[in-house]
Amino acid sequence: MTQKDPDPATTIRRMVEGFQLSQAIHVAVTLGIADLLADASRTSDELAAATGTHPPTLYRLLRALASVEVLHEFDGRRFELTPLGQPLRSYVPDSIADWAALVGRPYYWQAWHGLMHSVRTGENAFRHVHGTDVWTYRSIRPAESAAFDRAMTSSSRRSNAALLAAYDFGRFRTIVDVGGGNGALLAAVLAAHPDAQGVLFDQPHVVSRAASLLERAGVASRCRTVGGNFFESVPEGADAYLLRIVIHDWDDDACIRILTVVRHALAKDSRVLIVERVLAPANEGRDAKFSDLNMLVVPGGRERTREEFAALLEASGLRLERVLDTGAFSVVEAAAA
Repeated sequence: MTQKDPDPATTIRRMVEGFQLSQAIHVAVTLGIADLLADASRTSDELAAATGTHPPTLYRLLRALASVEVLHEFDGRRFELTPLGQPLRSYVPDSIADWAALVGRPYYWQAWHGLMHSVRTGENAFRHVHGTDVWTYRSIRPAESAAFDRAMTSSSRRSNAALLAAYDFGRFRTIVDVGGGNGALLAAVLAAHPDAQGVLFDQPHVVSRAASLLERAGVASRCRTVGGNFFESVPEGADAYLLRIVIHDWDDDACIRILTVVRHALAKDSRVLIVERVLAPANEGRDAKFSDLNMLVVPGGRERTREEFAALLEASGLRLERVLDTGAFSVVEAAAA
């Protein structure tokens, strides 16, 4: 920020007004501003012409983002993308553009208006605000479902390298990715281990969109897609069952149901690999603890401590083998009890 070491009142006021910055970034991403500035600076009028927006008003948005170092403003209302703004581009390895596009969508931030209801009652804010759960809401709104899939694929892409570097997937012949979405993580695992076979398992309307990603990754011949419901069954007999950011979407009872279904599918030496954030001790771990609030508000789930994961596993007929930190996420490895 341009003002160094602000006083506590200024710092907390900026935190209170954080939704303004989030929405400004969301609008800029939706307009593709970062992509338009990828190779060269442009004036606000040039950007307005490229995005079909009102020139004076777009300038007001751009100068605000320049004040927080997402952009840099030069004389003549000319702007360039800063290092801080680079991840807002669509096609860079650490892109968060699709995530910014998701969290700024009206239905998503409207759910956060229900946080007070959740805190008072313990109930899911999304259902309180929208009258249904988030999965049903998206399933009948293809544009929202597609935006969510893009955000999840982008999130997976950012963390895949760290996960693959930290965990040895090469010891598994067959890997089932339970709730694997479009298959971004499974494709990365299979690409890194040419002898492995994969099964992408998710709802039928989700896995139906995975073919192009698997083809681009060059793993389609080693990966089959299966549509279904992980509360009822998952493909049986694989060496590893991978659940990346699935368990945190659900309350404890639902998690036990999911994990019990997975346990029934295990072969003798199968492993269950839960890839999630693990809550840190008091006063630490900002990202996981705010993700926990996001789980409360949107899907109705929660982030968990190591001890809470162990309790879930035990209640599902599984035992905790180890927790491996890979950076933003950890691998919670389990086997049949």
